[in-house]
Amino acid sequence: MTTAPPPDSQMRGLVALLPAMARPYALLARFDRPIGWWLLYWPCAFGLALAGGAASHWPLFLWLLLGAIVMRGAGCVYNDIVDRDLDAQVARTASRPVASGAVTVRNAWLWTILLALAGLLVLLQLPLRAQLISLLSLIPVAAYPFMKRLTWWPQAWLGLVFSWGALVGWAAVGPPPALALPLLYAGCIAWVIGYDTIYALQDIEDDALVGVKSSARAMGRHVKAGVGLCYSLALAGWAGALWSVRPDPLVFVALVPAALHLTGQVVTLDPARGEDALAKFRSNRFAGLLVFAAMLVVGGAP
Repeated sequence: MTTAPPPDSQMRGLVALLPAMARPYALLARFDRPIGWWLLYWPCAFGLALAGGAASHWPLFLWLLLGAIVMRGAGCVYNDIVDRDLDAQVARTASRPVASGAVTVRNAWLWTILLALAGLLVLLQLPLRAQLISLLSLIPVAAYPFMKRLTWWPQAWLGLVFSWGALVGWAAVGPPPALALPLLYAGCIAWVIGYDTIYALQDIEDDALVGVKSSARAMGRHVKAGVGLCYSLALAGWAGALWSVRPDPLVFVALVPAALHLTGQVVTLDPARGEDALAKFRSNRFAGLLVFAAMLVVGGAP
């Protein structure tokens, strides 16, 4: 039996200081949970740094961060609209504003549009090629909420979505696509599958009751080995990307801190404890920082 995870929506931090009318909308966009936009942002920063744009395109780091915040928010609102019936049946998500009735579906759609308009402002700061690649992401984003009904591996589809920023960051700098780019993208996808499998451990019992599929359920008692394999593939993809940019054995040293961190997650993971799964999931914000440091060092080398 897993221990009960904390509710998904909580009045804490800056959200608690907002006027009462605004709080449900902040919760709907997960402004109380910054881990989501950090995880969406890091692949953007990876691509920008590895493509050599850290110095020449540094304002884009800030624009892409803003884009990650508002578009993650828009994606969460859309996801909650689609999943409102399922969310109401799961302990962790029953308090979400749409599922609980705190925000109407109509107002949730209006909030989605407003957040998307903020994302459009960010889009206009990017070169045309990066704009087009960003717009293409809307297709997998729109399909994602339905994946848990269709496949045991919705985390793989989330990997496609949450790793898309690597393509955008690379394209924003301007170098032509090279072997480093698909390797970087593949590494990010494997990373997302790993950490979102850990996240799904919180809901594994409720998901089984309501028929929601997940990689955590698919891996079963082999979940630690499965997450370890995902993280190994992520490191292999990132190492290949670094080598493609700078074929020097020293580039692998840059990934050692990230490798140690991810290994520690797997070794100490307790699949039966929801709070431990949440803590391990959130620690990927720091893992992303370590990978970004590697990309920055190698991509910015003369």
